[in-house]
Amino acid sequence: MSFSDLPKIGMGTFRLKGNDARDAVKSALSLGYRHIDTAQMYENEAEVGDGITSSGIPRREIFLTTKIWFDQLHASDLINSLHDSLARLKTDHVDLALIHWPSPGDEVPMAEYLNALRDAQREGLTDHIGISNFTCAQMDQAREILGDTPIFTNQVEVHPFLANRQVVEHARKLGIKVTGYMPLAVGKVMEDETLQRIARERNATPAQIAIAWVVSRGVVPIPSSTRSEHQKANLDALKIKLSDEEIEAIDALDRNDRIANPDFAPAWD
Repeated sequence: MSFSDLPKIGMGTFRLKGNDARDAVKSALSLGYRHIDTAQMYENEAEVGDGITSSGIPRREIFLTTKIWFDQLHASDLINSLHDSLARLKTDHVDLALIHWPSPGDEVPMAEYLNALRDAQREGLTDHIGISNFTCAQMDQAREILGDTPIFTNQVEVHPFLANRQVVEHARKLGIKVTGYMPLAVGKVMEDETLQRIARERNATPAQIAIAWVVSRGVVPIPSSTRSEHQKANLDALKIKLSDEEIEAIDALDRNDRIANPDFAPAWD
């Protein structure tokens, strides 16, 4: 089957290695996840591929994303690196291939790597193409370069302490879906009093409330977890519909607390 939209929630695999990655993917799929997110830089594509293979879920029912690292952005490198990713993932295509970060300092021109990514799509290596960690101006530039070729998503950090409003709004204007990574702010949501209070009232966990808030904004969360009970709880968060008052209270937590901010990051909005 071909996916015309992103599944509502995904299983992130950042920092998962070896058997942890293998088991987490298999467990997530058995619980009902159908969207798995990895990247060349995570160094776990082979284990993610094993998890998918051993899950018994047909590959065509799984939406699989990988991301191309910034040292592979020259046109010839990009296609080769994607072939390598597919070999590690034990599949003939991914559903979505993303540029993980814009080229630091524009060392490789955006037109070069986005056109190469579109070539990979035309070759059938990926069904959809997209971007990650792109600013508003970079999204505009990408849209201009790709013209009629849809940009499936911009994957950026989104959680209650970094709402990333400008990027989310701008993506919406451009018709680009937003995927939110680190929706639990690497566990910080568990310690927040507002989230704890709403969770108590809802008989839920602060993590579930954070995920429900991300979803309420039309953003697709990709929380990462190795424990099946947490994976299930994250999935169950989709059933929580927050009230306007609750959303407002969580909106007020935004303090531009960015966790993924390497020295090669673009100048954020």
